Amino acid sequence: MSLNIRKIMVSVEETHSEMGQPIDPPTRKAVAVAVIENPFAGQFQEDLSELMDIGATLGGMLGEKCVAALNITPEAAESYGKSAMVGENGELEHAAAILHPKLGAPLRKAVEKGAALVPSSKKMGSPGQVLDVPLGHKDAAYVRSHFDGIEIRLNDAPRANEIMVAVAVTDSGRPLPRVGGLKSKDAEGKDGLR
Repeated sequence: MSLNIRKIMVSVEETHSEMGQPIDPPTRKAVAVAVIENPFAGQFQEDLSELMDIGATLGGMLGEKCVAALNITPEAAESYGKSAMVGENGELEHAAAILHPKLGAPLRKAVEKGAALVPSSKKMGSPGQVLDVPLGHKDAAYVRSHFDGIEIRLNDAPRANEIMVAVAVTDSGRPLPRVGGLKSKDAEGKDGLR
């Protein structure tokens, strides 16, 4: 595996007020992004297992960075998500190879448990383009208060031969949730849905 990281960026968003209503404690989201060299840029490669292994490494690394940035214990994480943007000399399948087969298990370890599917998105892009990271409750997909997202943008990534890979983790749901559904405190996390 040739994991060549050009840069890593970690950001935390805190919401203290919404529509004039105080949010106490503030809702917090962390996103960590790695900009890596795409080993298959400019060529067709049938076997994408190298990218799958890179995904496994990044899932744990970026998940741990998010938990540390929020200054919480892994079990205190409430939602997560993942996303990747491939530069113009790559293909969408490169993002899929990083995100899907192996990234989830190390991310789940970083947030302790994670019974629900990890929401994801992938896209082709160029430097400065926004990468959206969808979010969902880590243990119960039916917790509507945690349907959310965060965006990340780097002015110089992804370059043509790069891939931006992002993981996001929160310590709460949306501020002032009012659309009903299963509450986080009532989630059992047995089947990934409830």
